[in-house]
Amino acid sequence: MSGDDERLHRAFLARVIEPGDEACGRWLREIGAGEAVRRLVGGGEQPKGVTDKRWAGLRARAERAEPERDLAAARDAGTRFLCPGDSEWPAQLDDLGDARPLGLWVRGRPSLRIWALRSVAVVGARACTEYGAHMAAVFGEGLAERGWVVVSGGAYGIDGAAHRGALGAGGATVAVLACGVDRPYPRGHTQLISRIAEQGLVVGELPPGDHPTPSRFILRNRVIAALTRGTVVVEAAYRSGALVTARAAQRLGRFTIGVPGPATSGLSAGVHELLRGDAVLVTDAAEVAELVGDMGDLAPDRRGPVLPRDLLDPDAGRVLAALPARGTASAEEIATGAGTTQDDAVGRLYELRSLGFVERHGDGWKLTRQAMIPVPTDRGRC
Repeated sequence: MSGDDERLHRAFLARVIEPGDEACGRWLREIGAGEAVRRLVGGGEQPKGVTDKRWAGLRARAERAEPERDLAAARDAGTRFLCPGDSEWPAQLDDLGDARPLGLWVRGRPSLRIWALRSVAVVGARACTEYGAHMAAVFGEGLAERGWVVVSGGAYGIDGAAHRGALGAGGATVAVLACGVDRPYPRGHTQLISRIAEQGLVVGELPPGDHPTPSRFILRNRVIAALTRGTVVVEAAYRSGALVTARAAQRLGRFTIGVPGPATSGLSAGVHELLRGDAVLVTDAAEVAELVGDMGDLAPDRRGPVLPRDLLDPDAGRVLAALPARGTASAEEIATGAGTTQDDAVGRLYELRSLGFVERHGDGWKLTRQAMIPVPTDRGRC
């Protein structure tokens, strides 16, 4: 069978079989696309696990399928139809097994296979908070600046913010839609999705003109998870499609990553539940890149500010710590507190005076204002 025939058959099946249908996917794997089309059109043996009622529904859809028309409409809209085995097909989608897409409709010039090799999903709540939108945009921008492709679903909220962050950085982004790629959804994101198609890629399983449904949104998320090396969830309630993406990523052996939010926020509750499991907590794009990237792609070390007293050698530090917070102390008292001799304490005190930490008042010594900066401690009081 020629590649053109296989493409035509799969375009036909894309009109008939819903995304993620594992029973039909198994049937297709066993008999091939051409034989599946012949049985749907001619009334041959139906797949195992498919009821008579459902088979009748599939055959009714088959009567209305016009793959030549769909492929022509796609070409006119600057869209191509990818099939498994094509040079541009992302091999990681094969990890979905019988739930693998029949094919993908793609708008945009770059190679989906090449882009998917270095991609990260950033997903989350549609009705996100200002904090969530800010974090998603920062992650999108930071990942794009590091050469990562940002993948999301083109929706309101976290998805849109992540796409805009990547676009604003002049980077690469991919929107995976739950409808035909020629009919952007949501309509309020028509301009954004058109810009993604110009600067990046818009991808979907549904043929031209097809509309989204709640089940298609959920099933679309498995494609986002499979395409990417890891999924970052910025905000998600307990019942959230973003958690479906994260759990699909876990099943596929991809990294599952969460951005923490306020413990009192219901929109972060789902993320926190992930973090109580196998998800990895991150706070910026550098930490994501370190997790999903190549060896040596390390995030910077995290530490608090370095105070002047941190640079003192240990002996001088002990003498400084022996001075009272208020008032003066004699060299003898300081030496006792530091556990050293009086001569050593005096030498250290003159050294500390030259550095601006202590002052001499008659026969006593006291701390300067510089030395009174509080030392951070885990035992501090609220």
